[in-house]
Parts: sequence; C-alpha cells; structure tokens
Amino acid sequence: MENQETTIEFAKYRLEKAKDTLKSAKLLYDNHDLVGANNRAYYSIFYAIRSVLALERIDFKRHKDVIAYFNKNYIKTEIFPRKMGSKITQAQTIREDSDYDDEYSPSDEKTVQQIDTANELIQMVENFLNTKAN
Repeated sequence: MENQETTIEFAKYRLEKAKDTLKSAKLLYDNHDLVGANNRAYYSIFYAIRSVLALERIDFKRHKDVIAYFNKNYIKTEIFPRKMGSKITQAQTIREDSDYDDEYSPSDEKTVQQIDTANELIQMVENFLNTKAN
C-alpha cells in the first residue's frame, strides 16, 4: 500500500502548491495588482485540479487537456458540482484575457470572484483527498 500512500502524499503536495499560490493571489489583490491576482488565482485552481489527477497518476502537458479531463471525469460525473465547471472555465478565460489581451482591464469584482473560486475549489479538493486517504 506504500504506492497508494505515495500517490496521496503527492496529491497533497500539489494541493499545498495550490494553497500557496492562492496566498500569492490574495497578496497581489491587496496590492492592487488585479492582473497578477487573476493569474495566481487561476494557477491555484489549476494546481488544485492537478492534485486530483495525481490520484490517478495522470497528467497532461497542456492546460486545456488537464481541464477537459477534469470536467469529463469529475464535473460531468458530479464528483464535484457542475457549477464549479463553469467557474473554472470563467477563471481560465479571465486569466487568458488578463495575461494576453493588452486592452483587457480586470475588474475588482471579477478578481474577487476568481479568488473565491480558487478558495472554494481548494476546500472541495481537500475534502476529496481526505476521503481518499482514509
């Protein structure tokens, strides 16, 4: 069973990375860097998703593949609530707009939503990992 324990520990490591990245998002938000806060909030979500995928020992090189797999196997099957799927998609869109569209100016409200989504998903993933560890 050591292999299973190692897998769970790796998933928890990725979740800690998600939590640390969320802390960065909050610091950036507090310092009025909305673009940076949106980027870090999205990556926090992304790392949380990858922590779930670590349980299956699966990963992908492209973000869209990670998210598509998570949506297919965890959102559509309602292991995680369907509403979270749309929140993840919104976070990805806002991050891309923030990072790549020179004319995009993220709003305070949207940035808070992204941080809230990251926090919500982290809590769900933590609960999910705890059920797998027992």
